[in-house]
Amino acid sequence: MNSAKNTVVACCQLAPKIGDLAYNRTLTERAIRQAALQGAQVVVLPELVQSGYLFADRFEALSLAETTDGPTLQLWQALARELNLVIVGGFCERLPGDELANSAAMIDANGLRAVYRKAHLWDAEKDIFTAGDAPPPVVETLHGRLGMLICYDLEFPEWVRLPALAGADLLCAPVNWPDGPRPQTERPAEVLRVQANASVNRMFIAACDRYGHERGVGWVQGSVIVDADGYPLAGPAEQGGEQMLLATLNLTEARNKRISARNDLHKDRRPQLYGLHSTL
Repeated sequence: MNSAKNTVVACCQLAPKIGDLAYNRTLTERAIRQAALQGAQVVVLPELVQSGYLFADRFEALSLAETTDGPTLQLWQALARELNLVIVGGFCERLPGDELANSAAMIDANGLRAVYRKAHLWDAEKDIFTAGDAPPPVVETLHGRLGMLICYDLEFPEWVRLPALAGADLLCAPVNWPDGPRPQTERPAEVLRVQANASVNRMFIAACDRYGHERGVGWVQGSVIVDADGYPLAGPAEQGGEQMLLATLNLTEARNKRISARNDLHKDRRPQLYGLHSTL
């Protein structure tokens, strides 16, 4: 891990165009370079930013899918080497046998470090993607010990607990949160869940949402970077549109699980009481 205490994290809230792979590559390159100019060492991009989200059907998704050696991840690897940063971004991954995954890649100056395939599929995703079955990876990088998962995964506290127990300082979450009704004075529930997950695990979380409209669907536009106590350090933005959220995190704080002189969030767990999920 970087010997310096502080790590600058950026969430780049963007609007990819469904089906326009070249446009989306250009969009992400611009955002990554702008984040680097602002001092970012870790850059988080939205879910499926490589392709767009609302596929008409599985055939359209197949036509837009890329393997891990495709042009989008090749571009991100080149940028990570040039700019010496970590990139976490979502892509539609083509698997053997024409299977598809809703995936996220973690890339640093050394290349592709990990690929995570979304385990909890939302709505019509179940008609297109094969659900992942591997836990969220945790990778030791120059800029921190980073985990990643995708969007709907955040609604399963057992799943978020896994990277926390594996030692993640920062959980990077590419998301696409479809907008929905809520009381006028309330923040989006998606943002509240991020805060709760960060607090109960004492782990930083950077969730990068998208904006705009795609095939009749609007988005929460709720990108947020949350500290290990569950409080937002950047975001959610009060107005929508393209945003770059930046926050400077002392990631070593996530390694201290104490919340009082006599309480430690990890050591106080009693997994023998938790039934089938006794390891959590």
